[in-house]
Amino acid sequence: MVRLVGVDLPRNKRITYALTYIHGIGLTAAKKITKLANINNDIRTNDLTTEQTIALRETLEKIDLKLEGDLRRFNGLNIKRLNEINCYRGKRHRFNLPVRGQRTRTNARSKRGLKKTVTGKK
Repeated sequence: MVRLVGVDLPRNKRITYALTYIHGIGLTAAKKITKLANINNDIRTNDLTTEQTIALRETLEKIDLKLEGDLRRFNGLNIKRLNEINCYRGKRHRFNLPVRGQRTRTNARSKRGLKKTVTGKK
């Protein structure tokens, strides 16, 4: 089992896709990281040698990316700042509504939650 930046990587996946399990690393960044660490993209996670895992760790340390806890804290502080200055986006975050201009009359079910039926008035 390979553990990087506090995340257990899945065992039988290609290393580029396994690295995307780390918060803050997408597919493009994962390919760059494996290239910098001189690791073949086709190798599986459970086939990594200890030298390759050490190379991955060193590459993740020296690369200039916010990962896992730092990135989550950074995003949380940004949302908190928007709430405190009482801007439009902060209000949308506060009321748990879509922030980026999507319509809410018929869609946005995943953000708003399950339907709540309101009885009709006569």
